[in-house]
Amino acid sequence: MDQQTIFLTILGMALVTYLPRLLPTWLLSSRKLPRWLVIWLRNVPVAVLAAMLLPAVTVSGGELYVSLRNTFLLAAFPTFFVAWKTRSLFGSVITGLIVVALVRQVLVP
Repeated sequence: MDQQTIFLTILGMALVTYLPRLLPTWLLSSRKLPRWLVIWLRNVPVAVLAAMLLPAVTVSGGELYVSLRNTFLLAAFPTFFVAWKTRSLFGSVITGLIVVALVRQVLVP
């Protein structure tokens, strides 16, 4: 592949990555959004994260894996509780790491 093709590919990828992020900012920065829209937009990251995490926690090998031997599912409950109560990303991550480590020590000899 020649240098021009590589450059145009990188430029195209940069545009499709950053343009969808910048356009709303540019178009909406000078406007006052309705309260209901602000509340709705505030919940979008949580909904997207939940949509990505649920399959990662409950599916293994292409099949549903809801069991007491599912380390990540067991760790998800206390991690969710800590996240909900403290609203701390750091606390949630540390809780998840500790619970996974403990569950692996107890369940996996």
